[in-house]
Amino acid sequence: MKLLIVSQYYWPEAFRINEIAKSLVDRGHQVTVLTGVPNYPKGRFFPGYHLFRPAREHYQGVTIIRVPLLPRGRRSKWLLSINYASFLLSSLILGPLRLRHDYDLVFAYAPSPITVALPAILLSHCSRSPILLWVQDLWPESLTASGAVTAKPIITAVGKLVGWIYRHCSLLLVQSRCFIDEVQKYDIALEKIHYLPNPAEELYRPLQLEPDADERNELPNGFCVMFAGNIGLSQSLDTVLAAAQLTQSQTDIHWVIIGDGLDRERVSHEVIRRGLTSNVHLLGWKPVEAMPRYFSLADILLVTLRLAPIFTLTVPAKVQSYLACGKPIVSCLDGEGSRIIEESHSGVGVPAEAPEALAEAVLDLYSKTPEHRAALGRNGMSYFEHNFSMKLVLDRLETIINSAVEEQK
Repeated sequence: MKLLIVSQYYWPEAFRINEIAKSLVDRGHQVTVLTGVPNYPKGRFFPGYHLFRPAREHYQGVTIIRVPLLPRGRRSKWLLSINYASFLLSSLILGPLRLRHDYDLVFAYAPSPITVALPAILLSHCSRSPILLWVQDLWPESLTASGAVTAKPIITAVGKLVGWIYRHCSLLLVQSRCFIDEVQKYDIALEKIHYLPNPAEELYRPLQLEPDADERNELPNGFCVMFAGNIGLSQSLDTVLAAAQLTQSQTDIHWVIIGDGLDRERVSHEVIRRGLTSNVHLLGWKPVEAMPRYFSLADILLVTLRLAPIFTLTVPAKVQSYLACGKPIVSCLDGEGSRIIEESHSGVGVPAEAPEALAEAVLDLYSKTPEHRAALGRNGMSYFEHNFSMKLVLDRLETIINSAVEEQK
């Protein structure tokens, strides 16, 4: 089957859609990806890439068609908005010119921004093929929760756009079961909505590092609480720093933050201002291929979100990666993400933006035996295999794709 994936983000940027596309090729499909010039998360083009080139690449059996965009920059909401708009315009104009129009199905991968669906809808009309939209973030709720947009007229306009997008897609896939009711509010029939959770790449698995591994030298000696991923306003890193202050008397406990994002510089200054340089360590961005190695050295893996209604509905993608690596998890968030940690018996869940509860949970796991923590990790791995494995998600996706294509005939 000829499949077109539309995604603003793709390899060498680290997003789940990379593994999905490769796996679809492995299953015999012809996959083309329409995407932009890679610049996430550092806000500048990756080495070897420029505004207009390369326009076409091949990687792991996938044909990649790139359209120009302006890089997202760092710590600027305006630059980020321009980045979103430039991909939208380039893909609407150049997408139909650079792509064939004989695809069996168009698949839009939609973390923020939801506007990635617009060129996908246009291209589905060009191909006269069905379109699937995989909703990763709810708009406009994500805009308001992150503080990116507060003007009510803009929020209203975005809401109307989202409704139009949903109604013009053949099927909607949602990464969290809690998204279903929210999508239905746009007068979308339930049979048009399918639950498709995020998997984790096959590279996420338990590892035993060699004694002289370089990663060991990057981490402090002692008990390691590790946060990995985007460092933005939505992640509520101030809660983590406040909890680190409360555990500072336990000099053996270290909080390690791996990642980059709009809030990283402010968080770095906060570490110094709060006097936490001895027990909070920012390691910066690391390639996705290295993350399982760092996870293997953690005693606890940490996932956090801000206190906001929208974040009770979402499941941070790092949850699946954490579960797959077989480490105990502490979640500092509300709703669906916390429910998964509790249901899997893989760790401890505390409310969002509750530093006292977070510190207490870390101290509790710190006091437990290594065997107890290892058992929590095994529980997480088992839950992952039964709910989020790549094979399970791909089987479900292929069933949905086949159904959509047959219905279109």
